[in-house]
Amino acid sequence: MLQTSEPSFRENVDIMFNRAVALMDLSPGLAEKIRVCNATYTVRFGVRLRGRIETFTGYRSVHSEHMEPVKGGIRYAIEVNQDEVEALAALMTYKCALVETPFGGSKGGLCINPRQYEEHELEQITRRFAYELAKRDLIHPAQNVPAPDMGTGEREMAWISDQYQRMNTTDINARACVTGKPLNAGGIKGRVEATGRGVQYALREFFRHPADKSKAGLEGTLDGKRVVVQGLGNVGYHAAKFLSEEDGAKIIAVIERDGAVVNDAGLDIDALREWIGEMGGVRNFPGSRYHEDGGAVLETECDILIPAALEGVIHLGNAARIKAPLIIEAANGPITAGADEVLRGQGTVIIPDLYANAGGVTVSYFEWVKNLSHIRFGRMNRRNEEAHALLLVDELERLSADKGLGWELSPDFKRRFLQGADELQLVRSGLDDTMRTAYQAMRMVWQERPEVPDLRTAAFITAIERVAASYRAKGL
Repeated sequence: MLQTSEPSFRENVDIMFNRAVALMDLSPGLAEKIRVCNATYTVRFGVRLRGRIETFTGYRSVHSEHMEPVKGGIRYAIEVNQDEVEALAALMTYKCALVETPFGGSKGGLCINPRQYEEHELEQITRRFAYELAKRDLIHPAQNVPAPDMGTGEREMAWISDQYQRMNTTDINARACVTGKPLNAGGIKGRVEATGRGVQYALREFFRHPADKSKAGLEGTLDGKRVVVQGLGNVGYHAAKFLSEEDGAKIIAVIERDGAVVNDAGLDIDALREWIGEMGGVRNFPGSRYHEDGGAVLETECDILIPAALEGVIHLGNAARIKAPLIIEAANGPITAGADEVLRGQGTVIIPDLYANAGGVTVSYFEWVKNLSHIRFGRMNRRNEEAHALLLVDELERLSADKGLGWELSPDFKRRFLQGADELQLVRSGLDDTMRTAYQAMRMVWQERPEVPDLRTAAFITAIERVAASYRAKGL
C-alpha cells in the first residue's frame, strides 16, 4: 500500500512545521528551538491486579515551555508510543499559540486498552500513573496541566485531581492541576461538548467569508449542507448534533469501527449514538444503509467531511478519491502530509486540526482560570445584569403607558432580555469569540500572502510567530 511509505505522524508534524518556516523570516537556531520537543518522561510502574503484578508504560512529553503551565491531554490506547505523544505535544504548542491560550504544549499517554479492565482497576492504574507524574511536577497547576483525550474522560480526570490533592494537601489551587473534571469536582459547564462546539463555531466562521467559501466551491450557509462524519465519539457526536440541530446541516453518513451508515435525508444523531451504546456499533441502525467498508464511505460525495477520530485516515492511498470540497479536521492529524498535497492540488479546502479542534483546550483554559479564581463564572454579575435590564424594560413600558402608545414587549423577549448570562452561556460566548478571532488571524495570512498556499500553512505561520515572539521576549 502506498500509505506505508508515508512519514510517521511525528514526521508529518515536522514537515508541516518546516513548510511554514520556509515562508518566514526566522533564524535557523530559533526555528530549531521551537521545533524540537523539550523533554519526554517515560514511566513504567506496576499495579497488583487479579492476584498478580502488571507493568504499564506511560509517557508525558513537554514540547515547549515558552509559556507555563504547559497543557495537553492524556490518552489511553494500546498504540500509544513516544513519537505519537511528542507529535501531539507539538500540535498542542501551536494550537495554544493560535487561539492565544497562555500555555505551552504537552501531551501524555498510557499504553493500555481501557476496555480490558473493570472500573476499580482503571482507578488503581490511573492513580498510580498520576502519582508517578505528579511527584516529578509533570502534573501541577503552575507547571503541567493535563486534560482528557482519547480513552479518557471526566472520570479519569477526577481520579487524577483527587490523587494530586492527596499528595498536596495544603495547595489551595490543587484543583487546577487538571481540566476536564466533572462539575462536582471543580469542572466547568460546556467542557464535555467543547471540542465539538468548537468545530461548529469554526465552520460558522468559515461560512461568514464569501472569498473562503468560493475557494471551496461552496455558497450560502450551513443550512442543507451534506456532511459526512468519521467517528461518533465525544467530538464527532457533538459536532454532528450541533450542526444538524442548530445549523440545519444534514449528516448523511457516519463512519464507525464496524462500518458506516448512510441516509441521504440525514441521520438522527442522538438515536444513532444511543444505538451504538446499546449495540456496540452502527450495523443494522434503523432507517439507514449499512456499509461494512467504512473507509470507502470517506469518499462519499458531500459538502463537508469531518474526520473526528484517529490520525492518518486520509492518506496517499485514498486522498485522490476524496470528493468533499471542504474538510475540517476535528481529530488530531487525520490527513497525512502526502495526502495534504494531493488534496490541495485538487482544490480541496482544509480547515486544519491546529485550529478546528482547539475548542477543548480553550474551555480547559476557562476551567483552569475558574479553579484559580475559586468562583463560578457569572456568580458576581448575573443578577446585577438582570436588575439593569429590568430597569430598562420597566422604563420602556412606563413611557409607552404615559404616551398612550399601546405597545408592550412580548413575554418571550422579556424573558430572554432579562436573563443574565450563566456559566454555560459565558463559556460558549468565550469559545465563539476565540474561534472567530483565531480564524480571522490565520485567514489574513492565507488571503493576503500569495505564497501561503492554504489555511494549514497560515495557521502554522501564525502560531510559530507567536511562539517565537515569546522566546525573543525571554532573551533567546
